[in-house]
Amino acid sequence: MTDTTWKYENFEPAGSAIGYRIRRKLDEVQSPFQKIEIYETTDWGNLMLIDGAVMLTTRDNFLYHEMMSHPALFTHADPKRVVIIGGGDCGTLREVLKHPGVESAVQCDIDEQVTRMAEKWFPELCERNGDPRAQLLFDDGIAWMANCEPGSVDIVIVDSTDPVGPAEGLFNKAFYGSCFRALRDDGILVQQSESPLVLLELIREMRVEMGKAGFTEFKTLPFPQPCYPTGWWSCTLARKQARGFEFRETDARAKAFDSRYYSADVHRGALATPPFVAAALDE
Repeated sequence: MTDTTWKYENFEPAGSAIGYRIRRKLDEVQSPFQKIEIYETTDWGNLMLIDGAVMLTTRDNFLYHEMMSHPALFTHADPKRVVIIGGGDCGTLREVLKHPGVESAVQCDIDEQVTRMAEKWFPELCERNGDPRAQLLFDDGIAWMANCEPGSVDIVIVDSTDPVGPAEGLFNKAFYGSCFRALRDDGILVQQSESPLVLLELIREMRVEMGKAGFTEFKTLPFPQPCYPTGWWSCTLARKQARGFEFRETDARAKAFDSRYYSADVHRGALATPPFVAAALDE
């Protein structure tokens, strides 16, 4: 490969594409579930693709991982037990374990090879893998949640790929019902919810399925994510009981850990849903 080689991901639903200038391919593995590729880019650090779709880059993954974790953890009154379904690159796990009040964090990803590739090519994301509070499982997250003890979890974070392939079963009533049972009464479910610019119908359908499972309140938080289609992404929070989505702002401002994107002010701003999104989601 030369310095002018480019790697593109075409995104048919948006009629758009994302491209990265790459120097060389670093690694590739075909797991029992998917093909994982790692490239070295000229400007974005390392790049991970799964089945040809961009998963993360060294340069911008912090946006996603921080927003998938900190808003929910600061919204919950006292999160002690967190479960991450998916999240094999371990970046969300790292952010969750920055919260000293968390007593245990289980990460359940079906594909061990994602974690092994992250350990090799994105070691900064795996800094907390050895934390005594962390438990890394390589198993079917759908089955694991179905067997989870009722009322035993404070927050479930669904850090999944798009709703195709191994992740297809993570976007329906049956799976959300398992999450609902596993969560305590004040529990929060977090689901990565795609682009609010071009996939609003998917977000609406996802929230309908969450409602069928028993969740009563929803809030979709948008955030920038240059490596994902349209460059604008979101996570959706769902609550078992109608408690609103105000957060522990004083604690967020006094947090004892560093973050590159998340702050109390960013969190407050993300709660202000853009009018066209609010209209589409009936907020």
